[in-house]
Amino acid sequence: MKRFLPLLILLAALPMQAQKLNVVTTTADLAALTREVGGDRVDVTSIARGYQDPHFVEPKPSFLLLLRNADLLEVIGLELEIGWLPPLIEQSRNTKIHQGSNGYLDVSRGVEILDRPTVVNRSMGDVHPLGNPHYWLDPANAVRIAIQIQQKLAQMRPADAAYFAQRLNDFKIRINDANKRWMAALAPFHGAKIVTYHNSWPNFVRHFGIDVAAYVEPKPGVPPSPAHTFELIQLMKDQKVKAIIMEPYFDSKTPQSIAERTGAQLVVLYPSVGGAKSGTDDYISLIDTDINLLVKALR
Repeated sequence: MKRFLPLLILLAALPMQAQKLNVVTTTADLAALTREVGGDRVDVTSIARGYQDPHFVEPKPSFLLLLRNADLLEVIGLELEIGWLPPLIEQSRNTKIHQGSNGYLDVSRGVEILDRPTVVNRSMGDVHPLGNPHYWLDPANAVRIAIQIQQKLAQMRPADAAYFAQRLNDFKIRINDANKRWMAALAPFHGAKIVTYHNSWPNFVRHFGIDVAAYVEPKPGVPPSPAHTFELIQLMKDQKVKAIIMEPYFDSKTPQSIAERTGAQLVVLYPSVGGAKSGTDDYISLIDTDINLLVKALR
């Protein structure tokens, strides 16, 4: 025992290693950006998977345990998660992550939001009254999200502030280099017209200079009728639209039929990290994959 006593005294004198921050995010994209900034100082878990529609997530008992143990909850906001998240937060009994608390981060407050309606009524379909929540698909907004995450993590762990700041700077450099590559790849198609299934891509197309001519849905969340489909086919022929873009979780039957009748190509793009079985493991690889698929369709 005497031999081990000096070692025990030495170990007791060493500073305790701070426990990792336990971060829960509503989407895989927020989780990916948090890992970019937080590195090995955070444990991050996303509730929604990248292949799921984040509007419609089936609550599970395991989500309550995640939220109960969370130090920080990050949300997309703009009512994207309103159909499933509020009851989970309430039932988790974790007051740290309630809206307005220090452990709640709504990143929509620090990004550029498009499609803010001035009037909202039921005739407009499933319109988000606070603006389009798919803002993370603009790389500039991804940086704005990462900045907010860095600020929040530094606030919660001041001793690691320099570490988070360095990782944020590294991410900014890498995404700036990637953005040059993306812009160059799409430069020959600037102003090209596409059709999208749902209005999920306004930030993406504006950033890269692509024009959405119409939508497969006549209104957000409303299935296409035969009359709307006929009108869309005529529009696509008239405007020589080469590509229809859709997410992997929508039914491809109608858009595939439209593509066959117009000569356009139906392309599945991935709106979230982890949406494909491979090649979308982080934010930069996600946009890489989507740009490559879009360029092939527009050639």
